[in-house]
Amino acid sequence: MENQEKDYSHIKGWGIDADPKNDPTYPMRKRSNDEHNGYGWKRPPQQPIDIEVLHSNERPNVTAVFGTSAPPSGLSGMIRRYAFRYGEGSFAHWLPLLMADRVNVVEGILDDFRRGRVPNIFAERGGKAEWKHNPKGMVQKVAIGVVVVTAVVALLSRRSRSSES
Repeated sequence: MENQEKDYSHIKGWGIDADPKNDPTYPMRKRSNDEHNGYGWKRPPQQPIDIEVLHSNERPNVTAVFGTSAPPSGLSGMIRRYAFRYGEGSFAHWLPLLMADRVNVVEGILDDFRRGRVPNIFAERGGKAEWKHNPKGMVQKVAIGVVVVTAVVALLSRRSRSSES
């Protein structure tokens, strides 16, 4: 990509650090004005983009190198695409990404079952380390889980009995 001058003034906060007189590191750091001219190094060649790559709407281009092992897919991918509509300074960006991670865990477990594998959720969630380093907390989590599951099962069975009558 060529280093062309583009106007990013529509992005809130863009160029806030461009004024060297307003640099809080000035007395501690020797700097040259060349740092404000863009890339101070030769950009590596762009990795071919042959899958969907989500990148910040605050950046003019995709990074030269990026991961391709887990492109966005399924419900978690839809949530990630939604999140990348917003800037990185917004809760509307980060909260959906957190939720997409949780949804992706469930999608992975369902995918394991679909492929005929039974996931070892205890080991994958660090159960052995939790038991070793925080047994009291683990017992508390299990007790709360048992109470919640029992309450849900009781509520659902009560509803099914009342609908049969």
